[in-house]
Amino acid sequence: KMGVAQAMEALTERAGLMKESLQKSQTITDNMVGILGSFDHRLSALETAMRPTQIRTHSIRRAHENIDKALKQAELILDQFDLSKKAEAKILRGPHEDLESYLEAIDQLRGTIKFFSNNKMFKSTATGVIGHAHNLLSKALSKLEDEFRQILQNYSKPMEPDRLFECLPSNLRPSTDGEGGGGKSHDPHQKSLENAIFTVPTVIPPRVLPLLHDLAQQMVQAGHQQQLFKTYRDTRAAVLEQSLKKLGVERLSKDDVQRMQWEVLEAKIGNWIHYMRISVKLLFAAEKKICDQILDGVESLRDQCFGEVTANSVAILLSFGEAIAKSKRSPEKLFVLLDMYEIMRELKPEIELVFGSQPCTEMKDSALNLTKRLAQTAQETFADFEEAVEKDATKTAVMDGTVHPLTSYVINYVKFLFDYQSTLRLLFQEFDSKDPDSELGAVTTRIMHALQNNLDGKSKQYKDAALTQLFLMNNVHYIVRSVRRSEAKDLLGDDWVQIHRRIVQQHANQYKRVSWAKILQCLTVQSSGSGPVENSNISRASVKDRFKTFNSQFEELHQRQCQWTVPDSELRESLRLAVAEVLLPAFRSFLKRFGPMIESGKNPQKYIRFTPEDLERMLNEFFEGKTWSEPKR
Repeated sequence: KMGVAQAMEALTERAGLMKESLQKSQTITDNMVGILGSFDHRLSALETAMRPTQIRTHSIRRAHENIDKALKQAELILDQFDLSKKAEAKILRGPHEDLESYLEAIDQLRGTIKFFSNNKMFKSTATGVIGHAHNLLSKALSKLEDEFRQILQNYSKPMEPDRLFECLPSNLRPSTDGEGGGGKSHDPHQKSLENAIFTVPTVIPPRVLPLLHDLAQQMVQAGHQQQLFKTYRDTRAAVLEQSLKKLGVERLSKDDVQRMQWEVLEAKIGNWIHYMRISVKLLFAAEKKICDQILDGVESLRDQCFGEVTANSVAILLSFGEAIAKSKRSPEKLFVLLDMYEIMRELKPEIELVFGSQPCTEMKDSALNLTKRLAQTAQETFADFEEAVEKDATKTAVMDGTVHPLTSYVINYVKFLFDYQSTLRLLFQEFDSKDPDSELGAVTTRIMHALQNNLDGKSKQYKDAALTQLFLMNNVHYIVRSVRRSEAKDLLGDDWVQIHRRIVQQHANQYKRVSWAKILQCLTVQSSGSGPVENSNISRASVKDRFKTFNSQFEELHQRQCQWTVPDSELRESLRLAVAEVLLPAFRSFLKRFGPMIESGKNPQKYIRFTPEDLERMLNEFFEGKTWSEPKR
């Protein structure tokens, strides 16, 4: 019991100590909170005291930054003034000495104007500077225009014909005898000029082109397109026209063409073909090349410039072609029309390429329309020729029965046509022909038929039926022989040739019958038996008459037919032979049978005037086209 009481007392004492400790801890905490509160108050007061100092420090820093910025701006302005001064000095010297520096100076002026215009801070104070720079820039650009004009004019010279001829393939250059190059003679074996080399001439030295390009760019940049356009067009157009004039190109109207002699006109057409080739392949191509280089990057202006530079030259060239295409048609014009059509077809790809841009559309269309117009006129001339052959009313009879001028003219015409086979095929295709070869054959057949119809009519002019046959024989033979030796043979065919060879033979047989039947009658005796009895069937007087008739008829035939002509030596020999084969055996037989009867009487030479050898010799004088005044051989 005493032990419990002691334990309780000890526990109470500890509890008292713990309470006391807790009270002390609270006091210390309260004191600490007080101290900390006091610190917070002091810090707040310190911060309040420092705020003005912080504000002043920030302002100073801002002021420093503004001063730096202002110094940099001032430096930039001074740099601009410095650069402007240098630019002004270069511009006052002009572009001639050092164009590159001059162009740099212009760029610098543009930069100065931009600098002051874009900087609002200096806009009010820099008005004078901007005005001065604008004024200087305007003068600089004016000097550039003058420089562009000066350089372009200095290096723009008309091309001498000899220089142009050197740019042609050798087979198109003028011959050394001074004739114009590429004349009108049509060479069927000269293949198309696809692989021929045409060297585009240098019309402005290449070293000058970049310079002109830079000047042009500056003018465009300054908005001076119209001045650039006018300067370029006026200079180059005049030079191009002078080049053509030196070459020989002249402006001719339809009336000028109509008044010309055919030989003069034919030569001019030959030259025109040459001029067209030189203009399109050399001059216009060269003009396009420099225009593209100088005005590179300004497409609209470039194409318009080229169009207007070439417009007048193209018009002069095409107007001559138009005048020919519209002139009065005549057969001899067909071949020059085909030549002209041929050159226009040859140049078509270049024309479409060189004049491909929109401003050149009218020129391109004019050229293509001329091609069609020439084709149309050529086709109409073709049809006229067929009709003219059929209706040719030339009264000039050939008295000796030789080949008629119409025949040789038509045959030469057809031969020429075959030199133009490829062109004619293109021509037929122009009018939607599905088979140009058969069309060419059909046209040739119709022309031959028209010629034969006309010759049949002309043969009726002869009073002597034998001469009619000789005339037809000569002419048909000439046609057949010419066809066999030309390409017409392939188109007309072997059957045509064989049929017409038979016609020649028929006319030869008819001639023989008409001419010699009557004289052969003198040498023919109707007999009732054979052997010596025959002599008793005819009286001496009758035999004398027969010899006299034979003599007079043969002399008349000899005299007349020595004046007739068979121009082909082979045909002439074969016809003489054909006559001799009939006449000489008949004469020998008659002479053998009845000669002795005359020889035994008086004056036998009065009746027997010819020996077979005499007849043979005289037959060899037939068809030589002798005139009356010529002595007999």
